[in-house]
Amino acid sequence: MKVGLTYDMRSEYLAQGYKEEDVAEFDSEETIAVIESTIRSLGYETERIGNISSLASKLAKGARWDIVFNIAEGLCGRFRESQVPSLLEIYNIGYTFSDPFVCALTLDKSFSKRVVRDCGIPTAKFKTVEGMKDIQQVSLEYPLFAKPMVEGTGKGIDGRSRVESPAQLTDVCEYLLERFNQPVLVEEYLPGREFTVAVLGNGLQANVLGIMEIKIPGDSNCIYSYNAKEKCEKLVNYVPYRQGGSLHKQLEHLALKSYRVLQCRDAARVDFRCDAKGVPCFMEINPLPGLHPTHSDLPMIATQEAMSYPELIDSIIKSALSRLQPVKV
Repeated sequence: MKVGLTYDMRSEYLAQGYKEEDVAEFDSEETIAVIESTIRSLGYETERIGNISSLASKLAKGARWDIVFNIAEGLCGRFRESQVPSLLEIYNIGYTFSDPFVCALTLDKSFSKRVVRDCGIPTAKFKTVEGMKDIQQVSLEYPLFAKPMVEGTGKGIDGRSRVESPAQLTDVCEYLLERFNQPVLVEEYLPGREFTVAVLGNGLQANVLGIMEIKIPGDSNCIYSYNAKEKCEKLVNYVPYRQGGSLHKQLEHLALKSYRVLQCRDAARVDFRCDAKGVPCFMEINPLPGLHPTHSDLPMIATQEAMSYPELIDSIIKSALSRLQPVKV
């Protein structure tokens, strides 16, 4: 069986003049190499496809694969994560992870929060700021937290993100609107503990793999910023969370419910932060989780739960392949 690999390589975009923060979500050669070698070790033939442009070119020339292992994030627009899945669906080629609709919905933090909120999943109160005039409509309780609407990997999040006053809100929104050219999500600040939950599988067969707590020593506000994520080995403590108490059960329940409500597939990571009363609140879900074996959260959770990296990759591929099998009547 031939597995194609779609991805965005950091080094290729840096060579074109993009900045480090612009390509923060993209993968290193090291990550692509380890994914490819792992897939081959599982008995598959592989072919590197690359980004959306390379995929389009290869498809036009007649190239085909039995399935595509897709981790391409895309470069432009709030539908960027949907580009590769959409193109593959046009050609009726199966692929790993979520479909175009889910990738678009979950990338927009405001829409995904609305969906989970309407399904009874706690999330911080929020407003969207599309222009400076919208700041006047922000009637939330301070402190607040402001971040770009459709970015990942902590892009746009730093010491300015925690907002204490209307004047600070004006300043940070002005900066984010200009820097990222997209709406700003403003939500009531969650002061409690932060967790990320890994979920594997499809639909009713999906299950929680494990939970990891994120702690930043010396930071009482524990802001999981762009800088913290880029230098996580030095700045962040990742702690396995296995306590079987009420909070653990809530996290498992809410993560699985979020995963199913948003219709994610194969694997995803759900991020939560607790409010002042200790209630875990949905922040966002990542349907294309990072897969560096030691740097990315999903493989780290797999490791803490005694699941090897090859087993994790095998689980993702088999989950995707299960959707390609004809339904038995």
